[in-house]
Amino acid sequence: MRLTKFAALATAALVSATAASAQDRAGWPNSLTVGTASQGGTYFVYGNGLASFLSEELGINASGEVTGGPVQNVTLVQTGDHAIGLVTMGPAYEAWTGVSELAPGMEHSDIRALFPMYQTPFQVITMARSGIESVTDLDGRRVSVGPAGGTPGTYWPRFMETLGVNATVSYAGAADAASQLKDGLIDAFAFAAGVPISAFSQLAAEADVRMFGFNEEELATIRQGHPEVSPLTIGAGTYAGHDYDQTTVAMWNFAITHADMPESLAYEITRAVMENNDRMMQIHSAARETLPENALNNGFLPFHPGAVRWFEENGINLPDELKG
Repeated sequence: MRLTKFAALATAALVSATAASAQDRAGWPNSLTVGTASQGGTYFVYGNGLASFLSEELGINASGEVTGGPVQNVTLVQTGDHAIGLVTMGPAYEAWTGVSELAPGMEHSDIRALFPMYQTPFQVITMARSGIESVTDLDGRRVSVGPAGGTPGTYWPRFMETLGVNATVSYAGAADAASQLKDGLIDAFAFAAGVPISAFSQLAAEADVRMFGFNEEELATIRQGHPEVSPLTIGAGTYAGHDYDQTTVAMWNFAITHADMPESLAYEITRAVMENNDRMMQIHSAARETLPENALNNGFLPFHPGAVRWFEENGINLPDELKG
């Protein structure tokens, strides 16, 4: 029984409540590390905010750590270096099946899902004066695709290859890539993160920029060649001064942990996030999709038993094969 329920029903002495609390927290670590990504991206904001919230809600010392993004986060959780990792399901699936670019041949069989986060759209930003208006126009241009090992750093080169686009690709954190674009060191910054992407918002406030995803012809080709993505429209007004829809593709993001996390801790983390969407929205507006029903957008990764318990108690019927 959780301490919050115990407290609501308590008629026993204080010493009994204290004993129950100690039992509920058996095996809990003294601290938690949340693997995020580079500064300037949504993972950095979401992950550090999540860590602060868990510290407040659970009374445990949690902190976010800058990483290369999902590809690295999956491995850091598998090896036990991080308690929680923020991952996009494309890189997570590759790690699960042993074809991670970071750890080829290692099946990440100990990772478990905790809760859904949001969709990650793929999006490009350029200076308006560049004349670049589509992904096809990136041919022969200098393009930063975010940190090596991150979701955009992994998938943008693949997307460009699928479209026959031969760009000069470089890797950098979101904040650095935005600065390089503004200084004319690159022609475009192709990224992927929950919208609005803070680095894109800042560029839009400081300079005359153009943003886009995939046009109709490009979208059809990408969807045929990459079944791991789904179509998405970034609505007009998502970024100040950009009053047009942007068609693109997206991947779902989930928070994951190791199978060895104590069940009571995994339960409490899932409960805290799933029952406090208003608080999560204060961290980042992408958390509007951090909702229980979106757990069903996970098609392969087993949930931690503690997370399974919370979802089943709250009417979310997970497939049997996803009950880890």
